[in-house]
Amino acid sequence: MPHTKDWIIAFRLRTLPLAFSSIFMGSFIAAFHHAFRWDILLLASLTTLFLQILSNLANDYGDAMSGADHEGRLGPERMVQSGKITPSQMKIMMMVFVVLSLIAGMGLIYSAFRGVLSLTGGLFFLMGIGAIAAAIKYTVGRNPFGYRGRGDIYVFLFFGLVGVCGTYFLHTNSWNWEVLLPAVSVGLLSAGVLNVNNIRDEETDRETGKRTLVVHLGGRIARNYHIVLIGGALVSLVTFVALQKTVIWSWLFLLALPLLVRHVRVVVCNTDHDVLDPELKRLAISTLFIVLLTGAGLLLSI
Repeated sequence: MPHTKDWIIAFRLRTLPLAFSSIFMGSFIAAFHHAFRWDILLLASLTTLFLQILSNLANDYGDAMSGADHEGRLGPERMVQSGKITPSQMKIMMMVFVVLSLIAGMGLIYSAFRGVLSLTGGLFFLMGIGAIAAAIKYTVGRNPFGYRGRGDIYVFLFFGLVGVCGTYFLHTNSWNWEVLLPAVSVGLLSAGVLNVNNIRDEETDRETGKRTLVVHLGGRIARNYHIVLIGGALVSLVTFVALQKTVIWSWLFLLALPLLVRHVRVVVCNTDHDVLDPELKRLAISTLFIVLLTGAGLLLSI
């Protein structure tokens, strides 16, 4: 039987700051527009937690079954590949988190719209089913899109546009086009985390036939692409804050600029796995830090 420690490793808790970033960003903007609800924040965070863990478990299982995880791979230990968790045990745990995601998601929809039978509630329910399917299909199945260079699109959409805009709508029951700008920012930063992961794993992915975007582009172009991701995220957030016409506090997020500059310099100038691997966690935490600074700035501007 797997130990509790093995499951905790399989859950990959270091990815959670990135997962919560979109929920917090959408909630901060809703608070800025005087429409914040604690129940929405808590239920959205819980749903995101379950979905992120489901995605991580599916990734562990899928990479082991496809051969992408093997003894020579770089990065943290994987539980199915190492034999500490069997494929059948991992599949059972994945089903547990599918059920938990559904329960939390339905509670979120009910709280936001007072039911799931309305048109809006039904659309969000279908969106949740899509998120569950995408979390699994990313690396599991006959043609996982994470192996075909489409992982960046998935991360941008679900961690950025769907996460931020969806959370804002759940709070407010209304739409604001300006919310797309911070959503794009969080989505690009999230795609940056995936890009660093794929730059680190380029050699082993190429050997095992895992055709990530980095494998398609090559390391040099992938590093230039990384500059575009981080730069685009900053431009989107600067544009959003400028449009709000608020006080100086709104620019608090710029305090994180040195962290991003340092991060880009490390990724662009290094190929060593031991140097690149910590940058995943640093960029994920930096993304959450930027979101918290942005939120603090908006709240101080009310």
